[in-house]
Amino acid sequence: MMLGAVREALAAEPEGIRERVRLVQGDGRETGAHFTPGSFDIVLCHGVLMYVPEPDPMLAGLARVLAPGGLLSLLVRNADALAMRPGLAGDWDTALAAFDSPVYTNRIGLEGRADRLETLTATLAGIGAPLHTWYGVRVFTDQAADGRPVPSGPELERLLTAEHRAGRTDPYRAVAALLHLCGVRG
Repeated sequence: MMLGAVREALAAEPEGIRERVRLVQGDGRETGAHFTPGSFDIVLCHGVLMYVPEPDPMLAGLARVLAPGGLLSLLVRNADALAMRPGLAGDWDTALAAFDSPVYTNRIGLEGRADRLETLTATLAGIGAPLHTWYGVRVFTDQAADGRPVPSGPELERLLTAEHRAGRTDPYRAVAALLHLCGVRG
């Protein structure tokens, strides 16, 4: 499904862009089969770990293809904030269950797994790409109702400014729906 969406979006791009993109379907643990060590200055893994039962092998595979000084960028579901959305919606059973399990069901009905900042910090250090910085993502907007119109103009600017500031400020970033972690290869 996702690969099809990327192919469709890529088909709409100019030839100069399309020729620079190579789509490889596979498991992140198998990076050595497709790429040599140190092949990339930046490796993005956004919205993927939540669907992987055990993230460490995938992260190790991604770190292998990262060049020295390269950036490993992760966007993950925040296990320390799983109770926020159902709690603010008054769904007490789901909120209480979220305190005890990193497993959740997302808005489209798929089961996912959330990660904790503390655990990923240790994993990144262990694979040679220690955490450089991290941010909270969707601190305020995660609670917006599905289908709510996206603001525009000055209201959108204020929303983005508030999210940007909250995502970099404690304690707000710690309760964000998602975490953006940046590890740098030693």
